[in-house]
This record gives sequence, C-alpha cells and structure tokens, in this order.
Amino acid sequence: MYLRHVKVESLEFMRALQYLNKFFYKYKFRLIVGILITVVAKVFALQIPQLIRESLNIVEDYSNNRITDLEIVKSQLIINILYIIGAALISGFFTFMMRQTLIVMSRLIEFDLKNEIFQQYENLSLNFYKRNRTGDLMNRISEDVGKVRMYVGPAIMYTMNMLVLFVVAITKMIQIDTKLTFYTLLPLPILSVSIYILSGVINKRSNVVQQYLSKLTAFAQETFSGINVVKAYSIEKFTSNSFEDLSNTSKDKNISLYKAEALFFPSMLLLIGISNILVIYVGGMQYINGEIDNIGIIAEFIIYVNMLTWPVAVVGWVTSIVQQAEVSQKRINDFLNEEPSIKNYTDVKSNLKGDLEFKNVSFTYEDTKINALKNLNFKISRGKTLAILGKTGSGKSTIAALIARIYDADTGEVLIDQVPVKKINLTSLRESIGFVPQDAFLFSDTIKDNIKIGKENASDEEVENAAKSAYIFNNIEKFNHKFDTLVGERGVTLSGGQKQRISIARALITDPEILIFDDCLSAVDTETEEIILKNLEKATKGKTTIIISHRASSVKNADQILVLDEGKMIESGTHDELINNSGYYQDIYNQQLEEKLTNRG
Repeated sequence: MYLRHVKVESLEFMRALQYLNKFFYKYKFRLIVGILITVVAKVFALQIPQLIRESLNIVEDYSNNRITDLEIVKSQLIINILYIIGAALISGFFTFMMRQTLIVMSRLIEFDLKNEIFQQYENLSLNFYKRNRTGDLMNRISEDVGKVRMYVGPAIMYTMNMLVLFVVAITKMIQIDTKLTFYTLLPLPILSVSIYILSGVINKRSNVVQQYLSKLTAFAQETFSGINVVKAYSIEKFTSNSFEDLSNTSKDKNISLYKAEALFFPSMLLLIGISNILVIYVGGMQYINGEIDNIGIIAEFIIYVNMLTWPVAVVGWVTSIVQQAEVSQKRINDFLNEEPSIKNYTDVKSNLKGDLEFKNVSFTYEDTKINALKNLNFKISRGKTLAILGKTGSGKSTIAALIARIYDADTGEVLIDQVPVKKINLTSLRESIGFVPQDAFLFSDTIKDNIKIGKENASDEEVENAAKSAYIFNNIEKFNHKFDTLVGERGVTLSGGQKQRISIARALITDPEILIFDDCLSAVDTETEEIILKNLEKATKGKTTIIISHRASSVKNADQILVLDEGKMIESGTHDELINNSGYYQDIYNQQLEEKLTNRG
C-alpha cells in the first residue's frame, strides 16, 4: 500500500510538471541549441586533461633521456600550452553561450508563466478570493514560479552538463585504465547520496524559513495598515514584542538552515580529497609496479576527478530542485485549473442602452450560505434613477453585484435591454457600468491616475470636470501637488469622504450607460451629500442610475424607490407615494429628518 501511494504521488507530481511541456515546445529552438552548445563546450573542456597528460609525459621522457633534444621538448610544451589555452577559451565561450540560451530560456518561461497566472487571477471570480489568502496568491506567483524556473533552467543545464561529462570523461578514463577508473569513481556515489540527503534537509529548513518570512511580512504589513488602531489603543509595545518574538523564532530557523548549508561545501571538499588521494595512491602504486607507463596519467585522472565532482554533487542538488519544482507546479496548477464561476459566453461586443430588469431573482452566497435575495422583481427604463433602501444585510449591494456579474443569480434572470446578462459580452457589460462601491479603493498612485483608471486617455479637462461633479475638485486644488498628489496605499493619506468622492469621479469619467452608487456617500456629511447629489443629477442625466443607500435623503429624488428587508422587496414606489404610506420608508425618513433638525438646532 505504501509503495502504491508513493507511486501515485510520483505520477501526480510528474503530471504537474508536464504542464511545462508547452513552454519547452515554444522555446524548442533555444532548448536544442543550448543542448548542442553544452555538448560542444564539454568536449573542448575534456581535451585539457589529455593535453596536460601529454605535456607531463614529454617532460618525463626528457627526464628519462627518452628525448634528448631540449628544443623539441620546449616546442612541444608551447604547442600544448597554446592548445590548452585555446580549448579553455573555446569551452568558456560555449559555456557562456550555453547560459545565454538555457538560462535565458528559463527566464522567458518564468515570464510567460507569471503572466499566465496573473491573467488567471484576473479571470477568477470573487468567491475564489474569499477562499484564498492574498499572501498565498502572491507566494505562488513569486516563490513557486521561481522554483519552477530553477527546474526549466539550471536543472536542465546542469543535468546536460553532467551527462556529457560522464559519457565522455568516463569513456576516456576506461580506455586508459579500468582499475584506476574504478577507484577514482568510488567515492563519487557517496558524494551524490550525501548531497542528496543534505539537500533534503536544507530544502525542509528553507521551507520553514520561507514560512516565517511570510509570517513576518504579513505581521508587519497588517501592523502598518492598521497603524491608526495601534496608536489609538496604545498597543505599540505589545505589537513590538509580538514582532520580536516572531523575529527571534525566524532567526533560530535561519541559523538552523545555515548550519545545514555550512556542511555542503566541506562535505564536497572532503570527498574530492578522498578521490584525489585514491588516484594518487592507486595510480602511484600502478606506476611503481609498471602497470601504467606514464606519470601523466595520474595527473589526467586527478583533473577528471575534479571535473566530475561538481556534476556528481549536482545530482543531489538537481533532484532537490526537481522535487521542489514538482510541489510548486502542483500548487500553481491548482489555481490554473480553477474554473471561474463567472464566464464570458460570447465574444460579440454590444452597445448597451440601460434598460434593466430583475425577474424572480434569488441568490445565496456560496461561502456564508446567506440567502441575500429572494424572488426579487423590478424593472427600470434607461435614463431613469432607481434607489434601493434597506437595513444592513437586506441585499442592497447584492443587486449591484448581480448587475455587474460579479456573481450570477441562482434562479431567475437579470436582463439588460431585454437580454440576460449571461448572454452579454462580459467586457461590454462592465465597460457600460460605472460602479462606485461602498468601500472606496484607491491605488497607491496619483489622484489623477486614480480618476483616469476608467479612461486612460482622458484629458486633464475631463479629469477636472469629473472631480467637480464629484465635489472633490476644491479639496484637490488645496493639496501641494494638486492632481499629482500621491494618495498612498489604499488612499491612506485621504479621508474616507475624499476617497469616496474620487471613486465617484472615476466612475463618471467613463461616461457609462449605467451608474451604480453603492452607499458611496456614507462618509460625507449631509450638506456635502446634498451638493454631490445635485451635481450627480446633472452628470447622470439620460443614464440609468442606481443609488443604494441607508439614508432616505439620498434617494428621495429617484424615479423609483425599492425598500428591501432580508432579501425581499417590502415597498416600492416614488418618494411621494412611500412617504404617504405607513411603512419602513416613512419611519426611516421621519426619523432621519428629525435627527437632521435636531443637529441643526
């Protein structure tokens, strides 16, 4: 059972790495040329030991009076030296070219794979991001892809290097002396196994170090993002102590890793030394006993030992790389094979007008199982304004999400221009919608660039007009750098109301057919809200507008008002109709009006 389990896991991992075959095919020219260059580089490198042997043999022949003319010896030595230099230069050049082909290929594959993962992240639905942590997503596109790159680049390069060296060098060594070859290679399997075991230990400890690095990064990021809360509750000492504890643990794990890494090269040097000793002793005894004719053979074998040592050590290292790449690629494949719940079913672009209808729409959130909407029906003509009012959790924001196809309805249909949204090209749909969420998100960029996100080629005049409509222009003009002011991460340098108004400007500048304002004035005072609403009346003229709010004052001018409670529509009509009927709308309107008068008094 255990062996079967191991076999199944191995096959699963190998299937994971098979995903990369398409990249090898894409860059097959670089791969083939790189392999050929590797062969040429090593063939020239392996000429050097033979030339050194011949040079030492010439010196030995002169020493033993087998050659008496010193000039002949000098001439032959100079020729051999020139050959050695030439072989080294040619081998070095082709080694450089080998790296330029295979390592560059690995970087190109890394580039393609990262882009593919990023595009998949963009395509995946919101439910996916609710199930996965941002840190894990970042780790897969950085650390995991980096480990895969080591497999498609260095692992292939060193494997080819090893194979060529082994085939050519060992063949030559056996041709010269089989016994000496046996003793020369005797410690090398021990070296390979030792490096493999040590690489496994290093790999495990590296993973632990990476985990603690992620924990440190996440802790620091969370602390800096919530620095206002840290200062407000005066918990600087507590957070500092927590970070110190985490840092100490991380330090201990790093020390443990470096202790293992410290054994790597000493172990390799020890076994190289043993191989050299064996060559010298066995070769020396053979020379004394007359089993080999020339002392140069011993020198040639010593060079072969040193040339073969690193490739043998690489066997363990490459095995570790492949294992890490298998695990990483499997993690990557888990995301790449994830099917988006929101799919684009047509490539045909369409120009939407803005007629909107909900037919018997029900929706339940997959993660929480909350039934957000229950058999909801309403209709709004293009150019009209629909307001949605209700308590927290009544399903208001869910309506906005279904219109933009952030989610799909479980039952019923959402239609735009009498066409189900599922049958509308997803890009056309979202380009036709200007969406301002309740939680305004700004990128760490300038105010101008944040407003221009919806329309990259917008002129400065368009940016300013959008800012004026959102009643943020005067605030921006007071900043030192005005529209070129950097807002910081998530707009941290701005107030909540300023972020919301910049988000409104971002939606208006796209000039969409449908505008959705999801409680986007919750952070501004009532007077500012009234000014913005008046501006929006002009800016949204002729557009289908949906205003979601918990304030009756925000929705009173709408053509139609829906009141929701626990996903059901409990009231519907205009402001005048609803204010004259006893119900939730009348109660909330009178309550908020009374609060407004009290505040003014």
